[in-house]
Amino acid sequence: MSELPGHPQPEINEEATVANENIAVAPPQNGTRFSIGIDLGTTHCVLSYADLNHIDEEDFSPQVMAIPQLTSPGSVEEKQQLPSFIYQAHEAELADDSISLPWTAKPDYLIGEIARNLGSKTPIRLVASAKSWLCHTGVDCKAPILPAESPEEIERISPFQATTAYLQHLCDAWQSQHPNAPLDQQDVVITVPASFDPAARELTVEAARAVGLDQAILLEEPQAALYSWIEKSHGDWRKHAEVGDIILVVDIGGGTTDLSLIAVTQQEGNLELTRVAVGDHILLGGDNMDLALAYTVKAKMEQEGKRIEPWQLQALTHSCRDAKEKIFNNLELENIPLVVASRGSSLIGGTLRTELTREEVNRVLVEGFMPKVAVSDRPVSRPRSGLRTAGLPYAQDAGITRHLAAFLAKQHGATDELKDINLPEHASFLHPTAVLFNGGVLKAGALAERLMDVLNSWLIAEQAPEARLLTGADLDLAVARGAAYYGYVRKGKGVRIKGGTAASYYVGIESAMLAVPGLAPEIQALCIAPFGMEEGTQQELPYDEFGLVIGEPVRFRFFASNIRREDKVGTRLDYWTNEELDELDEIEITLPEEGRRPGEVVPVHLCAAVTEVGTLELQAVSQKDSGRWKIEFDVRAGE
Repeated sequence: MSELPGHPQPEINEEATVANENIAVAPPQNGTRFSIGIDLGTTHCVLSYADLNHIDEEDFSPQVMAIPQLTSPGSVEEKQQLPSFIYQAHEAELADDSISLPWTAKPDYLIGEIARNLGSKTPIRLVASAKSWLCHTGVDCKAPILPAESPEEIERISPFQATTAYLQHLCDAWQSQHPNAPLDQQDVVITVPASFDPAARELTVEAARAVGLDQAILLEEPQAALYSWIEKSHGDWRKHAEVGDIILVVDIGGGTTDLSLIAVTQQEGNLELTRVAVGDHILLGGDNMDLALAYTVKAKMEQEGKRIEPWQLQALTHSCRDAKEKIFNNLELENIPLVVASRGSSLIGGTLRTELTREEVNRVLVEGFMPKVAVSDRPVSRPRSGLRTAGLPYAQDAGITRHLAAFLAKQHGATDELKDINLPEHASFLHPTAVLFNGGVLKAGALAERLMDVLNSWLIAEQAPEARLLTGADLDLAVARGAAYYGYVRKGKGVRIKGGTAASYYVGIESAMLAVPGLAPEIQALCIAPFGMEEGTQQELPYDEFGLVIGEPVRFRFFASNIRREDKVGTRLDYWTNEELDELDEIEITLPEEGRRPGEVVPVHLCAAVTEVGTLELQAVSQKDSGRWKIEFDVRAGE
């Protein structure tokens, strides 16, 4: 997109471009009885629900639905969590009558506990971490790429297909238990990481629509966790949250670490909650911990002369995950035996035997992932190799406390505009006063205690009060419960967290300069959606005119910032640092001609909207007629 030459650019009238920020209360739908919260986790999915009829805040109590799923061939059990795994079985591996579910005799995919169990023995057939792949900017999320690095004879599916399959299983399970309450007629809230980019959010919404949930909306997981804490308090939360509080939400799940800051302020004597900061998308979580333990055990076994093949390492990783959970949950256990399948005939029973000890778990996980560091420390970044195997872009530094230090320092000015938050002048980072944990990793007391110890050591060093831990939420189920509570909040009840977009978004504008050999045209970053732009609002830039090329492939560059809060719609940046703006995926599309000549340059102005669903839209509106072109953020769909 380039600016039209010869057109003067008047100053932006901010009053004309600021949209109405009032949040519309969602109208009730015919047949709507339940508020449904769906947590599409990296390692588990959870569905929570609550009856919307005749309730008040003290009585509102979301229930977690027991999800029927295969746990082994021919065995169906109901569990509160649906493991986010798909097993691509060999055609002769399972009998047809051993995979039936209450709603179908032959499911399209083997999902849940059976997939995890079978996959622990044959990892090359296991589809895992689809959620992490969904936000991987380097792949086509609709291409069949999972299981990654599996042999050609194993059927592959896309991250989008896997996400859709998990949602379909949840829909079918709901319908089998609530035949008189169609899910497509209920209020449905699906959670996503706060750091999900616009493309990953759009793909999540598209997956929901693929299973008939056109009415589903999105909610950030850290907000859902806080909503759950509020709901669990039954109205008592105001006794534990004070004006001036800064609540740090630390969500460490199977695949990601998500950091958010929520401020407690007051308006006309009433407490208000405002999400003021969101961290980067960090692919670092329980999966990394399991793999680290597996490599530790592998090195120990190889010192004993036992060779571990790559296929065995995947099985060992699953064994380490189970052993880790047992050690963390039982303080009396000092070691757990591990058995690794082997093809060798010389080994007794065809297996390799070893053990995982408590000392190894503490050394590798507590010291490796929660090291005692200074608040001035930063994540280590190493140059990447030119040739790498296909895989997820995991964080290079496993030290979660270093990522936390970088986040709090980067968000030092996040509360500058809030009159109820007073940060000391000498502060080198934003001081949280309270912490809320979420995610299965933090169920391990040793990890949770270490994180609090490190954070409070930073606060004490700057003469600040120690942060208190907000307790009472179920770390596995809180996100789904909070999402169900959010459906109640959207009816105009309870307390709402003010959030909006988790970043400011910009589009690159190429200047109409004369061609200079060896010099690329200068790029400006034009703000199209400011930080905190609320759902259901739109903002236009009627005084900026641009040239839009029609009928030919064109490229759009987009940027995002989670620290530039002062920028308004229409703000232009001529210069920025790498810390200020992150470039998102470049979009290459051909806009439909609609009666125009290919290559024609149409004068347009821009209109940005945050939909009620929670996705970002950008439209180019013709200055000559009513023509509109939607510029899709779903850049990895392969369409």
